[in-house]
Amino acid sequence: MARNSLVRTLLEDVRACTICKGLPLGPRPILQVAPTAKVLIVGQAPGQITHHLGIPFDDPSGNRLRDWLGVDRQTFYDASKIAILPMGFCYPGTGKGRDLPPRVECAPAWRADVLETLKAVELTLIIGRYAIDWHIPDYAGHTVTRAVQAWTDVWPEKLILPHPSPRNNRWLKSNPWFEDEVIPALQSRIKQIL
Repeated sequence: MARNSLVRTLLEDVRACTICKGLPLGPRPILQVAPTAKVLIVGQAPGQITHHLGIPFDDPSGNRLRDWLGVDRQTFYDASKIAILPMGFCYPGTGKGRDLPPRVECAPAWRADVLETLKAVELTLIIGRYAIDWHIPDYAGHTVTRAVQAWTDVWPEKLILPHPSPRNNRWLKSNPWFEDEVIPALQSRIKQIL
């Protein structure tokens, strides 16, 4: 019970964080964590829709991600099963027609402490460049495509995914092996774990 209390206090501290108080929409840390989670989804940073709703991946990207996992909304948003921990907890704003990268202050301030609470994780899903660089530094020099292609190198404890955004439809069409090979293996592993 003491461990749950410590996790609860840490999450309260994270959600009250104002490191990024200068952001265009202000700070609103968004994550989903519980010590019993068996799957960890590591993304970039919340988008504008997520910032307004306060629910991670509650958008078309999330619909695709849930399809890839083979889980329904109820399972996906059950923190006791699936943790969602972006590299930056707040929406960073936009620039040049796209979301800005996660704020660099966030990960050093909170990441190690939050990851320390996730002792039950059996599979970490790593989405995007910043998440790859933090969680698998050996792939820092590779393109995201190259990192995804090398999926068996880190499997079954980790899996690098392209972003599930509809903006990546072209990537998915150019790389049919991903949905043919990787997604069935992912769904089988998720079913086994959960």
